[in-house]
Amino acid sequence: MIYTNLLFFLTAIFLFSMDRVPQTPLLSGGLSLSLFLLLVVVYDQIARSLFGKRTALLSAGYFSTEKKLSFLAVTFFAAVLFLCDAKYHMSWLSVNGKVPALVSIAGLGLFLLFFMLMWRAARKSYQQVFGRQYSPAGFLVSNIRANLPIVLPWIVLSLLSDMVAFLPWSAVKDLLSSEWGDLVFFGLFLFFILLFFPPLVRLLWGCKTLPDGALRRRLVAFCEKQHFSAGIYLWPLFEGRVLTAGVMGIVPGLRYILITPALIESMTLEELEAVMAHEIGHVKKMHLLLYFFLIAGFSIFAGYLSEPILSFFLSRNFFYTLISSGRVTPETLLSIFGGGPVLVLMILYFRYLFGYFLRNFERQADLAVFPIIGNSQALISAFEKIATISGDIRDEPSWHHFGIGERVAYLEKCEKDPSWIQRHNRKVRLSLIGYVVACALGILLVRQLPVDQFSQKYQEMYTEAMILQKTKTEPDKALWFRLAGDMLAKKKMETQAIAAYGRALTLEPANPEILNNLAWLYLTSEDLGLRDPMRALTLARSAAIIQPKGFVLDTLATAYWANGFVEEAVNTEKQAAFADPGERPYYLSQIARFTSQTYRQATQGPATENMDQARDGEKNQPVNNGG
Repeated sequence: MIYTNLLFFLTAIFLFSMDRVPQTPLLSGGLSLSLFLLLVVVYDQIARSLFGKRTALLSAGYFSTEKKLSFLAVTFFAAVLFLCDAKYHMSWLSVNGKVPALVSIAGLGLFLLFFMLMWRAARKSYQQVFGRQYSPAGFLVSNIRANLPIVLPWIVLSLLSDMVAFLPWSAVKDLLSSEWGDLVFFGLFLFFILLFFPPLVRLLWGCKTLPDGALRRRLVAFCEKQHFSAGIYLWPLFEGRVLTAGVMGIVPGLRYILITPALIESMTLEELEAVMAHEIGHVKKMHLLLYFFLIAGFSIFAGYLSEPILSFFLSRNFFYTLISSGRVTPETLLSIFGGGPVLVLMILYFRYLFGYFLRNFERQADLAVFPIIGNSQALISAFEKIATISGDIRDEPSWHHFGIGERVAYLEKCEKDPSWIQRHNRKVRLSLIGYVVACALGILLVRQLPVDQFSQKYQEMYTEAMILQKTKTEPDKALWFRLAGDMLAKKKMETQAIAAYGRALTLEPANPEILNNLAWLYLTSEDLGLRDPMRALTLARSAAIIQPKGFVLDTLATAYWANGFVEEAVNTEKQAAFADPGERPYYLSQIARFTSQTYRQATQGPATENMDQARDGEKNQPVNNGG
């Protein structure tokens, strides 16, 4: 259950992190809320229906139903994110962007809501299967406490990351924001996990110390004989009726072996010692640290891979075809193509690669009985009991464990030929080396990808697609039509550019940038049939009255020159040089050209451009190449 729920919660966290906050939500606030409530009601009805079936009153049916509804919870959560724009509506929680972790935690709370609906529907079946009575609130609290350790490290890491900005010590902030900052931060987080996480989990799970008595003294003596120390606790997992054990914690004194009461009741002392040997094997083979290492490895690799994946898709034409269709917002497409492949990779990684190591670590822990006890008979006997009592699950497969039948068969093989023990240890060792090498090579290959080429290609394509999409979704804003005109003029689509500028001008007739750019296009169009010096002069005069900046006066001077008013052109160009002394050499070259040739003579040469292409705030600098 724990490993499976880990995968579900990781998927939910990733879905929320890859979702982008749109400038405009897909639906209004009222419609988004209505759709959200509808999704909640539908999921609740499905959960009630599935847990209302007779099959859910049996142990196997209960767990099967829970797994189906967990998958469904991920699907409904994705719908809430991408159809209801949940992240957009919760963005106010970030305190003006200072604590984005609060939004992420709230998003996780939305996912947890679907699990809570599932648990509420499951309560009666649970009581029937496990023989324990709960109030509705008590059952929800019990399940939340059981699953909280899965996401608690992520919650703590997210909050700590945001809290760095509020530290009063500049030296510490400088260190954490330096090149080695991530490594230092990761080290501090690992320190937190090693020291505080095990006792916190033990408290949340309601584990209690194994009572003093003959059994406790026997197990403690067994551990001491192996030079191993750990607290031994009763684990009330599923009311303690599940036959299982576990170990957590790396640091002695903060390390615990957890055993369910059902396991203690079912096993002989020798079998319990074999189970203890298995858990000791996990610690001595450093599996707990390796789990963390394997999760961190994927995080690092995914971090390197995310930008190239996004750049690749953004440089493909089909991406912009989808945007131009107007059916999907650019933000949604960015989420799908930027995060989707990484999400699929994460699911495959944890389901298969991480699962591969989990299974082989379990087998390696099984093999610890040979050096500790000398044989595997007691462990085999324990496995056979677990398989029988749990409902004849001997041949039931599991993605994170070998089946009990497979584990028993391998132990029997090692009894006959002990060389299989070393073969498996060597297999795990080589697998870990291969994993490290593969990660290193993968990162190296990713760094060789032509990301800069992808980026250079997609930046212009994305900007173009965004502008065209905005002209459709916000047809009452002149800005988008003016930018579309700039873009179309640059691409020599001059007829369309004039149309775009014309639409912008009808929306904002006194906008100096639109007036200036349209005037310049009428003066410099490569299609001579589109040139209209008289119309350009009228537009340029209006622009110069409203905004007498250097590049606007240059356009007016060029319009005077095009209409044969050379003296006015020269005087206006001098005004431009005075208004914009930084470009004085260019304006003087314009004056020289106005006095040395006519507009008609100039039109016989290559056409030129003089569009304002840097309209960002106060600085509006033209690109003039003569004319």
